[in-house]
Amino acid sequence: MPQPIRDHLPHWLRDCAAAFGLLTRIPVPFTLPRPAGVWAWPLVGLVVGALALLAGKAALWLGVSVGVVAVLVIAVQAILTGGLHEDGLADCADGFWGGHTVTRRLEIMKDSRIGSYGALALMLAMLARWSALAALISAGAWGLALAAMVLSRAAMGLVMAGLPNARAGGLSAQHGAPSWAAAGLGTGLALVLALGLAGWAGLGLALAASLVALGLALVARAKIGGQTGDVLGATQVLTEIAALALATAYIA
Repeated sequence: MPQPIRDHLPHWLRDCAAAFGLLTRIPVPFTLPRPAGVWAWPLVGLVVGALALLAGKAALWLGVSVGVVAVLVIAVQAILTGGLHEDGLADCADGFWGGHTVTRRLEIMKDSRIGSYGALALMLAMLARWSALAALISAGAWGLALAAMVLSRAAMGLVMAGLPNARAGGLSAQHGAPSWAAAGLGTGLALVLALGLAGWAGLGLALAASLVALGLALVARAKIGGQTGDVLGATQVLTEIAALALATAYIA
């Protein structure tokens, strides 16, 4: 029986396909649970962010106001990812603060319904993201914005490598634990891309993202004993916001 075409592809290409298949709604020929593909997650941030910012640039060229352009950038990202990361943020907020035991917190996080903590977290996160993007777009600092989107995907890989799976059957557990080498490669790739996009300011953005990722990892370990797909999604949103917020200081 002939082997599938995917078996003949180089590992790096299969890693990229696995990354886009997991983190986006962009069609790929196949998906694979390849934890080594974590190194390619910053490339997902690069593509998703570039498409969203290109849509924003087009709208700005047509005369659309900066505020509406920032909304468009956020909306395009959400469409391309299926709101995967935002869903994780809402679930974490509900579970971490709505339950009093690890078991109950994990049950809440698995529930598809959204509670008051989740709704508040989403509203505040979207407001923070919109405010920072509007400022950066107004200043024409597209590279700084894209660098933040790239770095946030690398942060997910570090949290996934650094914490055990908190739930046996979750999405994160199904894809296996990445090695520190894979997560480190992704971090190095993200840093190189951030430096190319934002210059030396990329180092500051990387530090901001790292500190927020570390803080969230510590909270996740205390609340549920490890990480889940929801924790990784929350990591992406919060680290992107942190990097975007610091980026506004560079244009002040």
